[in-house]
Amino acid sequence: MLAFSTCWNNSRHSDGEAMIDEILEFGISHLELSHGMTISKLPGIQKAFDENKFTCVGVHNYFPAPVEVIIDAPDAYEFTSHREFDRQRAMEMTERTLEVAGKFEAHYLVLHMGSVPMKSRKWTKPLTAQLADGQRDTPGFAADRLAFLKKREKIAPLYFQRAIEALEHFGDLAKKHGVKLAVESRSRFEDMPTEREMIRLQDHFADHPWIGYWHDFGHVQLKHNLGLLDHAEWLETMQPHIIGAHVHDVQWPARDHRVPFTGELDFKKLLEYFPKDCPLTWELSPTRKAAEIREALTVWKHLFPERC
Repeated sequence: MLAFSTCWNNSRHSDGEAMIDEILEFGISHLELSHGMTISKLPGIQKAFDENKFTCVGVHNYFPAPVEVIIDAPDAYEFTSHREFDRQRAMEMTERTLEVAGKFEAHYLVLHMGSVPMKSRKWTKPLTAQLADGQRDTPGFAADRLAFLKKREKIAPLYFQRAIEALEHFGDLAKKHGVKLAVESRSRFEDMPTEREMIRLQDHFADHPWIGYWHDFGHVQLKHNLGLLDHAEWLETMQPHIIGAHVHDVQWPARDHRVPFTGELDFKKLLEYFPKDCPLTWELSPTRKAAEIREALTVWKHLFPERC
């Protein structure tokens, strides 16, 4: 199922219906309501929904955004935070988002589960800079990456447990509202969960039909480029748990949320691991032009007509 996220044009609109109408011009009526949405846009979105202009396939936490957060910041509050207030606010806002998602008849809610307290500027960013400088196969890069992995593994258990407890809390609410909890793959190794943790998380909830895996093509490709995983092998591992995916491309080594077919991803190969009817939601940067998107959609529909 081809879908489109409002993250592309949310920031350009003050009226929710106008935002929806702009995306409908692409010929796509299955939409994901993304994070960063001010509450003032809800009436227009509701009006468009009531008039059957679009189908809400999913929602991205938090929706709408917390009123006290003035920028688009889906990680403003984390389930893993050492601040009790932040953890509680994350729980409250997610409960509210689930309720809203149920009213829009969404199929899934994309969740960020938090992070461990490691400074990105010390780890992921320097490693990415080394990639860009052609140092991926050097002893120095390998040593820095190994030190990163060891540090991350050592401090992770507490934060992983907090993520598990949050999902356990929301499980019954997900069933009540008819919305699956889609735990997203993240781009930074500081984020929760890592791939090893994701496998443990999915195994923990193996018998829970309302919790699964949300694949982000760009995020996983960034880790592939860092040598932390193999993209295709990872999808093969996660295949039984897949709810859907955020679709976007990556320009080497770490510019993601690009329009499909403008970067390095082999979508034909990777899409083989996805159920035929699962949502494939284009999540594009607001900097991408409408003409470029239309051109890519034409190619997509030609290559993958069964996924439209």
